[in-house]
Amino acid sequence: MKYVIKNEEPVPFAEWKALANDEWQPTYNDLSGETKASVKTSLMQEQGFLCCYCERRLTASDSHIEHLQPQRDPAVDPLDYSNLLCSCQNQIKKGKPRHCGNLKGDWYDPELLVSPLNPDCEGRFIFAGDGFITPAEAHDAAARETIARLGLDIPKLNDLRASAIEPFLEESLTMDQLSQFVDGYLSTGPEDRLGEFWTTIKTLFGDFVIA
Repeated sequence: MKYVIKNEEPVPFAEWKALANDEWQPTYNDLSGETKASVKTSLMQEQGFLCCYCERRLTASDSHIEHLQPQRDPAVDPLDYSNLLCSCQNQIKKGKPRHCGNLKGDWYDPELLVSPLNPDCEGRFIFAGDGFITPAEAHDAAARETIARLGLDIPKLNDLRASAIEPFLEESLTMDQLSQFVDGYLSTGPEDRLGEFWTTIKTLFGDFVIA
């Protein structure tokens, strides 16, 4: 889980909300078209085009806008951009495992959910070479609950992380080559895109980067 630094809400979204008047108040259900697309694009960009929870690559067709605190909470403004993230998985196909925002659903417990908006989130989990994820500290109940509630340890994600890790374990790599490889992977690419499972690679191989 990579720390997400929130930006200002996109201008089209702010302008659309500013149209509120005595006869019409904007709701999340009203959000559509280019305005909704601007929100989703903005969220994807500030996350490096990675899922806010598992860090899979986000695409417009296989992602959804995620409310960190659920809309059902009467204290939550569904149009509060600071509460919005972008999670992978749009519509779940039959037989496909749910994870991340789709599995989380309306669950939210500030004491047990490790939030990607918390600067310490990246250090709350550790990864093995086979892609498995566990709490960085054995007593961290929130990290353990977050893994379970978001399905971060399902076989599908473990296998995808293992595939991302595998090239870094190539025995023919010299230390200099590994350092350059890791440094390049952890750098932002075109359009500020980050490599998939960025935190996994940083956790396992970040120490090989020469400062």
